[in-house]
Amino acid sequence: MFDFNRRKALIVGALSAAALALVACNGGGGGSAPAEGEMALGSEDAPVTVVEYASVTCAHCAAWNESTWPEFKRRYVDTGRVRYVFRELPTPPQEVAVAGFLLARCAGEDRYFAVVDSIMRNQRAVVMNPRQELLNIARTAGMNEEQFNQCVTDQAAVDALNARVQAASQVGVTGTPYFLINGEHHEDSTLEGFEAALRPLIGGEAPAAPAAPATAAPAEATAAPAEG
Repeated sequence: MFDFNRRKALIVGALSAAALALVACNGGGGGSAPAEGEMALGSEDAPVTVVEYASVTCAHCAAWNESTWPEFKRRYVDTGRVRYVFRELPTPPQEVAVAGFLLARCAGEDRYFAVVDSIMRNQRAVVMNPRQELLNIARTAGMNEEQFNQCVTDQAAVDALNARVQAASQVGVTGTPYFLINGEHHEDSTLEGFEAALRPLIGGEAPAAPAAPATAAPAEATAAPAEG
């Protein structure tokens, strides 16, 4: 787990410069306006809200995204038992995390989670060659290079991310991934740990996962998360 408290001042102070440093030039024109507000999945009427603070450059976050999130989503989010909220908290290398989150926002609400998933699943390659790998992901989200350049140098979007980082600090987030269940810190991020915590809140056993369509496309690319 990344210790956020030890570096929060560095993160807050570095966001603008980090985003600007990633691109070779500042492109103009086109692109969707970044998605705003809370990024969430699941029913707004769900009895439980699970919040995850995470970073696209956090290896533990990427591991949870790959090994636990798909089944958690099938059992709880897709069945209407849990409202899942994802909150962005950039961790080193900050310039890559910031650009990744800006890119996900620019992709729009419908593609936000797919972009985050793609970055995490290709985390090692993204960290090693951030500009090219993020540009490749941007293209799969329907953006061209000029739009990508504009996206990751959008000062208003950087300022909004900065505000979200400061909000995380104010509520006492200490690392990534960091989970809240109905506002209470939850430490056991295994599927079994979530099941134990959620059972008394939703009643009964874990709900059965919805049947996957026979022709369902596989999830995005499969690169292993970076070590760290």
